[in-house]
Amino acid sequence: MPAHFTELDWVPTRIGEISLRRRLEPTTRLEVYEVKLGDEYLMSSLFTVAEEELSRLTLAVLPGGALDVVVGGLGLGYTARAALADDRVGSLIVVEALAPVIDWHRRELLPHAAEITADPRTTLLEGDFFALLRDGTGFDPAGPGRRYDAILVDIDHSPVNVLNPAHADLYTPTGLRRLADRLRPGGAFGLWSDDAPDEAFLALLSDCFATATAEVVTFANPLTRGTSANTVYVATTDG
Repeated sequence: MPAHFTELDWVPTRIGEISLRRRLEPTTRLEVYEVKLGDEYLMSSLFTVAEEELSRLTLAVLPGGALDVVVGGLGLGYTARAALADDRVGSLIVVEALAPVIDWHRRELLPHAAEITADPRTTLLEGDFFALLRDGTGFDPAGPGRRYDAILVDIDHSPVNVLNPAHADLYTPTGLRRLADRLRPGGAFGLWSDDAPDEAFLALLSDCFATATAEVVTFANPLTRGTSANTVYVATTDG
């Protein structure tokens, strides 16, 4: 194993072997944290702009304060930290299906993890975001019927490229309306996607929500010495 590569944790899970590693990126000479599921790369700290913009763009459409926010997918924590950076956020529930990912943050194996775990506004909930939404359990064990000002999701690669076939029903009229029912009037749904804007999915969002937009988020890619892009979908319910 090269000297610049460190495996911080490796855990077998119900969906495969998940690992957290830290390495020195030779192109930028920066320390990079990466998560892999088997041989597949899930996320990297080298590209975080769109994950942060998922929070900023979605919360920007909401008026007022004391916002109750749900983040589906903890990952490396960039979406959650960006949400907490908004002083209007009064509570944040982060739903993560894989216990090791939550454990990495609690053990502070990731930089700035304490900004999430030590914030009194934060609740880390181990659970399947899609199942909790589908079966009506909700994201607050103490209040199954609780509704939220914003729900942000960064789990699948895109609406058509899902990590698990069981996730696919979220990106249907039934799934999207089910999610909309978890939002307060005027609430917002934000979704990260690795793909370019999908006009069919945007039309579906428009059918299920009062408004829907697709924002292309560009960022410098030091590996290609060019520019890369992700998409952030933002949809709102009737106020």
